[in-house]
Amino acid sequence: MSATKPHPGWRSKIHTIIYGTHTPAGKLFDIVLLITILYSIVIVMLESVKSYDNKYHSFFDISEWVVTILFTIEYILRIICVQQPKKYIFSFYGIVDLLSTIPKYLSFFILDTQFLAVFRALRLLRVFRILKLIRFVGEANNLTRALKQSRSKIFIFIFFVLIISVILGTIMYLIEGPENGFKSIPQSIYWCIVTLTTVGFGDITPQTPLGQMLATLIMIIGYGIIAVPTGIISAEYASTRGDTKPNNQEACKNCGVDIINSDAAYCRKCGTKLDNE
Repeated sequence: MSATKPHPGWRSKIHTIIYGTHTPAGKLFDIVLLITILYSIVIVMLESVKSYDNKYHSFFDISEWVVTILFTIEYILRIICVQQPKKYIFSFYGIVDLLSTIPKYLSFFILDTQFLAVFRALRLLRVFRILKLIRFVGEANNLTRALKQSRSKIFIFIFFVLIISVILGTIMYLIEGPENGFKSIPQSIYWCIVTLTTVGFGDITPQTPLGQMLATLIMIIGYGIIAVPTGIISAEYASTRGDTKPNNQEACKNCGVDIINSDAAYCRKCGTKLDNE
């Protein structure tokens, strides 16, 4: 049973507005929701700028409370208009909606937690539904599967990189020593990781010719290392796409829900027989 299956009666009307992306009211609701989310994120970011906060603190605070109250009402309505609230509450979007609502309330007890409201940016993922970009959801699923299937290879690779960093960092400590800024082995390992990943903060630099030669070698190794995880994930992703059937961009004529699988015989929501010809 769907996590967002509606209750009959007035709850069904609320469900149509909140979850019905193919209805005029549903589209309007989603567009207003996205605008509100964007507005809230901008307010949170501007609030962190002291000059703006000192000048417009009251406006920012009132705006945050208005948005928080609106999101609280929306969250409650999402719960009461479905038959199985637990499925929504513990779903990905349910957790995101909750995290988007509670930061302002937490600010009463923990200072500056209102800035956690930037989690509302995750709610913008609903744009995939609103703009009928459901086909990209399938691609995201393929990427997720590729990451899961390659996690053991990536773990081994990262473990290997850590071993290399420990060895090369220790060697650099022995070459340069505390007098050249390499005060300890952990600090030398930190330098090695920074150099190996081509970040290069420049807070510690080798001074001796031998140390500079080793640093050059580490930089060259770093360029090769960067390509390894990309190749692993790309190979798994290509394999995953080869095993996945293409997505359909159409919608069910009866209920309007997006048809994800092109070879589906029946609608996944209302069970209506689909015309795949």
